[in-house]
Amino acid sequence: MITINQKIVAVNQIYPGKPSGSKFKIAQWMGKSKRIFEFGTLRELDFELEMRVRIMRAAILMNKSGAGFATFATTRCNEKYWVLTEHGAIVLKPNVQPETGIEDIFVNGKKYAFECATAMLIIFYKAVLDSIDNAVFNRLFSGLKLYDWQYDEDLDVQIFNSTEFVPGDCVYFKNPDVDPKTRHWQGENAILLARNIYFGHGIGIVRGQFIIDFLNSKRKKNAEREAYLTDVIAVPNFKYLSQFKATEARTPVPFLDLCHSSNLIVSEIGTKTYLI
Repeated sequence: MITINQKIVAVNQIYPGKPSGSKFKIAQWMGKSKRIFEFGTLRELDFELEMRVRIMRAAILMNKSGAGFATFATTRCNEKYWVLTEHGAIVLKPNVQPETGIEDIFVNGKKYAFECATAMLIIFYKAVLDSIDNAVFNRLFSGLKLYDWQYDEDLDVQIFNSTEFVPGDCVYFKNPDVDPKTRHWQGENAILLARNIYFGHGIGIVRGQFIIDFLNSKRKKNAEREAYLTDVIAVPNFKYLSQFKATEARTPVPFLDLCHSSNLIVSEIGTKTYLI
């Protein structure tokens, strides 16, 4: 359900005629959801739709970037722009702009490796960078640190519970009986791209059952509990960030025809899933 200024609105009121595109399809998804999406203005709604598409795009770009999966102990980064601490945190060098550091992860991904929570935050930062003025991004996120779920206060990640997922949500798969030898697989954070299609760092773009099967393979001996998709959702504070929306013309939000499985061709070859 979508409300604007405390009034329920139908998607065809927001997008009259026969529109298409990713933003419209996500709006349709929101409109049919039992979850309530509250906005003060149409501008706030449009910003969230744009950012959700950019989150999805950033997830796909990360999957293509070559950035590896690592534990905190084996984390790596491009030392031209970042400093790696002894705890596995990636800290921006003082003379480097945040936009430069974030973009480099997607350009020179093979120089980086990190665990899945850090990956989700990097995806969020990239989506924000693509949605607001660069100068504002650099001001908001100066001194950027990438480590687990530690995020800048201006990203203001909202964490809540719901089983009504929407594309662009970060969800969590839990592995309650994880093998102590591979504790880094106690769960997997993932971005919802389409109905039952997720990006999980270290796993790739796959169906939800693949993530569950993968985590089940990382359980301790004689495990009794299977991995499962929880009801935990994490997203940036779209409403707060909307005030910084880019004033200059930006590259249009890319069309990602991923929101309805009827429009998605999924090809599975071996253990890999490909979106066409």
